[in-house]
This record gives sequence, C-alpha cells and structure tokens, in this order.
Amino acid sequence: MTVISTQEFAANQNKYFDMAIDQDVCIKRGRNMFRLMPSIIDETKVKQQNGQRKYKQPDEDFYRAISMDEFIEKALVRIEKIDKMYAKR
Repeated sequence: MTVISTQEFAANQNKYFDMAIDQDVCIKRGRNMFRLMPSIIDETKVKQQNGQRKYKQPDEDFYRAISMDEFIEKALVRIEKIDKMYAKR
C-alpha cells in the first residue's frame, strides 16, 4: 500500500492513477484517508444515463395538487381580500 499526501497526489496524478491499477493507493488528508480505486466503465450504461431521463411515477401528493388555473383563481381571491382590507385604512 502506498500512502501519499494531497500535495503529492496533485503534483503527480497520472503516476498514482496508473499505480492504482496494480496496487492500493491511499491519499492522506488531515485525519482522513481516501483510497484510490480503478473501476471499469461500461460505455453503454454511461450513454444511457446521460441520454435518457428517468421519471418517477406520480404519488399521492401529485394527485392532491391543484392545477395552475385553480391556484391563480384562489390567489386572486386572496389578493382582492388583502387589497380591500388595506384600502379601508
């Protein structure tokens, strides 16, 4: 296992990325230690995640929500009440 400082890692990133393929490389920062590990990238999954949006199914909150038109109507009623209240003063 190779333990290096953050300054050493910043100065020689390529060296330690290459080294992490064959052996453990840890980067020490203060009281914390971070392990540098290689991971094989599946290009098809990356393209799918970037190109496709995933939508969640509507839940109870969605079905209880009011429409924009209904919101505008209710907001205008409240604004008129506030306006009348302050217009009398």
